[in-house]
Amino acid sequence: MNFVGNRKKVLNLFGGVGLALTTAALSGCSINPATGEQSFTGFMSPADEKRIGAQEHPKILKQFSGAYKDPVITAYVNNIGNKLAQKSEMPNIGWTFTVLNSDQINAFALPGGYVYVTRGLMALAGNEAELAGVMAHEIGHVTARHTAQRYGGSILTGVGSLAAGILLGGGAGDLANVLSHAALQSYSRNQEFEADSLGVRYLSRGNYTTKAMASFLSKLRRHSQLQAKLRGKNEQSVDQVSMLSTHPRTLERVQRAIQRAAGSKSGTFTGPVEYLEKLHGLMFGDDPVQGFIRGTAFIHPKMRFRFDVPDGFRLFNSPSAVVARGPAGSIIQFDTARKPYNGRLTAYIQNVWMRKLRMSGLETITVNGRPGATGSARLRRNGKAIDLRFVATRGQGERIYRLLFLTPSHLTNKLSLGLRQTTFSLRDISEAEAARYKPQRLAVKPVKASDTVASFANRMPFKDFREERFRVLNGLDPQDGLRTGQLVKTVVE
Repeated sequence: MNFVGNRKKVLNLFGGVGLALTTAALSGCSINPATGEQSFTGFMSPADEKRIGAQEHPKILKQFSGAYKDPVITAYVNNIGNKLAQKSEMPNIGWTFTVLNSDQINAFALPGGYVYVTRGLMALAGNEAELAGVMAHEIGHVTARHTAQRYGGSILTGVGSLAAGILLGGGAGDLANVLSHAALQSYSRNQEFEADSLGVRYLSRGNYTTKAMASFLSKLRRHSQLQAKLRGKNEQSVDQVSMLSTHPRTLERVQRAIQRAAGSKSGTFTGPVEYLEKLHGLMFGDDPVQGFIRGTAFIHPKMRFRFDVPDGFRLFNSPSAVVARGPAGSIIQFDTARKPYNGRLTAYIQNVWMRKLRMSGLETITVNGRPGATGSARLRRNGKAIDLRFVATRGQGERIYRLLFLTPSHLTNKLSLGLRQTTFSLRDISEAEAARYKPQRLAVKPVKASDTVASFANRMPFKDFREERFRVLNGLDPQDGLRTGQLVKTVVE
């Protein structure tokens, strides 16, 4: 075979394919009806966007513990979303609005008109206009076709690799992957600003006050500061970084969008009373299917187990793990193994869970009647010694419960007793005990003449930062008091 000759032919073919792709790519430019600007969307049609959104929707539901099943809340959010969508440039694409059963404060959109807000975000918002502002921003991402733009950009920057894929008999699968990944990537600074500007437009058209976008983000900043304090960090650390290092401050960006849209007359509707009345009874914090944090205890009523962490550690729950943060960066992490394992648990720790670590002190133990195993390792991180302790026990069914303890080496001996107590606190709970644990909920109450911030805060079921939690929940500054008749949110069990 004449390699040189064939190489020339291949290069010629490669160039031809690249030119063809580039020419075809240029034909993918179009004028966006929302922005009025020409943008390159590659080969992604509105039908493709709808298909990708429908494809990813079940994955989003699974990741965020499903939709929040409250018909009143569902109908209310759908009404707001459809009202805004009908004011957009794409009223007829078949919009889907979903409240996710998550206490995280989050909102996002998928192409094809899939828009999501969490119940955690709804709990923080103080009125309908603030919720509408968040939803209008996400609608803006859809109408600006930002996913299609990212997909188009992926084509332009990867014409050569795609051409090579075609030459090698591939390419089709790569295109499908690019399409799907583009739907879930982070937006650029310009795209975020564009969504803000469109969001302001839709708020104005829906007669909502446009100032609500900025007021909600101010509340979000105060919430982030409180979360930093709960984690033992400086509350001002939330101002040192933005969502992406290259992005302007979120609040600054929104204020700029409002100024840019000054030609659009702001609406007047805020809707605090209507909104708060809808929130009464909303689940707050963890759902029983995710387990509860109660002080220094984690209880899972559905899986029927609990464990306790030492004083000085603060628990945080997530869909993948329960984490407790303690002194000097010490950590306790609990999770369950993804796959069943029927062999010896010492072998599981060494060969499956932590197979890349050199273990020491591997031994079998018994945890409240259940077989288990433990082992340890020492690592160095940033020049400092870190001790790791691993515990695996048999749980209900074929589950394996896992505890990971991470401590700075100079604190290991001091913390060891409390960490051992955590290990042996892991136990099953009865059906009757599980039934005693109920989710926390929001209660919306009018302020009486005798009520104060402190009196409301002291009745909330938290051990610390009660007044700060109450102020953040209600958007109150440190100097703000209450007025008689005012509706406020509080948390009850």
